[in-house]
Amino acid sequence: MGSYMETLGSRAKTASREAGKLSTNEKNKGLLSVAEELLLEMEAILQENEKDVSGAEARGMKASLVDRLRLTEIRVQDMAEGLRQIAALDDPTGEVLSMKNRPNGLRIGKRRVPLGVVGIIYESRPNVTADAFGLCFKTGNAVILRGGSDAIHSNKAIVHAVKEGLRKAKLPQDLILLVEDTSRETVNEMMKLHGFIDVLIPRGGAGLIASVVQNSTVPVIETGTGNCHIYVDEGADLNMAVDIIENAKTQRMGVCNACESLVIHEHAAAQVIPMIVSRLKLHSVEIRGDETACALSGEIVPASEEDWGTEYLDAVISIKVVESLDAAIKHINTYNTGHSESIITESYANALRFQDEIDAAAVYVNASTRFTDGFEFGFGAEIGISTQKLHARGPMGLEALTTTKYIIFGSGQIRR
Repeated sequence: MGSYMETLGSRAKTASREAGKLSTNEKNKGLLSVAEELLLEMEAILQENEKDVSGAEARGMKASLVDRLRLTEIRVQDMAEGLRQIAALDDPTGEVLSMKNRPNGLRIGKRRVPLGVVGIIYESRPNVTADAFGLCFKTGNAVILRGGSDAIHSNKAIVHAVKEGLRKAKLPQDLILLVEDTSRETVNEMMKLHGFIDVLIPRGGAGLIASVVQNSTVPVIETGTGNCHIYVDEGADLNMAVDIIENAKTQRMGVCNACESLVIHEHAAAQVIPMIVSRLKLHSVEIRGDETACALSGEIVPASEEDWGTEYLDAVISIKVVESLDAAIKHINTYNTGHSESIITESYANALRFQDEIDAAAVYVNASTRFTDGFEFGFGAEIGISTQKLHARGPMGLEALTTTKYIIFGSGQIRR
């Protein structure tokens, strides 16, 4: 008899074999059935979510992180809409990427296939439960989900709805499995389930991601933290800049694509920094700046070296004033986490240089970093935002949850 995690792993491995046989039509019907079930069970999901939210507030969790945990009718509706969008997307599995004839008569091709069993370790954000299922299911994978203890009631309720939707569509319910034991021991064992889990994806804070990367014996796709910058260039449209900064920082503060750091060209600083301070103060954002920034506004407090590299996930932002685009690029590449960076500029040449030279998964010109999101990129949902460079980078949609196999056609060839 295997351990709790080995039992889940074995069930998921068996289910993944069945998932790989499903037709696109069967998968799409399953997704639509689950989307409908989420709406049917919305009241129960919200009641269970309220238990998690109340517990988080009682423990003193900061407001921006409580917001990540909280579900509303609109957010549940968005989860269902995400599944419907995934159903409408092309199914990448089975796609033949190439086919070549060799001199010996062999025809060698490459086909896109499921990964198998995907394990996801994540914190808060119960919407991840539905998103992860939808993307894994559409690509013919089974998924094992290990959410945080702070969202356990929400996750159980969402998984119940998913399983019921699968049951109604006459599909295997083990295509989604939730680790209901939220102890540290089970997550440590999950990281060692080589042979059961084919790839592990951590979603959460820097500590969680570092722990998984360092300790897992299962291949990991690293979804990184987001110390996202906005650079206001010399000659930028300052009203546009302030609007974008307000959105990127305050629309949702506890998410990885929120702006955490501002870099301002010195020729724009005197005019734009008071505008930024005035706008962000409406949202009670604390602003930490370098000496130049502090001299331009008494509302700014001195920043430390640590501030330049911090993902706050809170109502705090840093400001660095620089003398040139070169200095801005150097500063951002020194302190960023490879997530999302934006330049506000009227210069076509500067925009191209910024996009060419900034090392990040997503690089914007005159737009908010908040768009780095699978839903916004047209993927229906996302499994996470990869900040590594192998296999997948940026918002990970369907293709990121597939691998390839070689398919070879012969007519009796033997190796000589």
